[in-house]
Amino acid sequence: MIHRGIEYTVTAVTPGIWKWQFRIGDRVVTGRTEAKLQLLAVRRVQLRIDRELKKNAAQ
Repeated sequence: MIHRGIEYTVTAVTPGIWKWQFRIGDRVVTGRTEAKLQLLAVRRVQLRIDRELKKNAAQ
């Protein structure tokens, strides 16, 4: 999937647990989130991407 030009993945680990990953430049960011619905997990990753892009723009 792509959000603001950043490609990311969201994968189910167990029911309710999602693993995600995205890359900004040469930095890879990974994590896990709890969500019953995949769409909620995807939205959380998109918000994280937005935070990282904002942080990089401030530097």
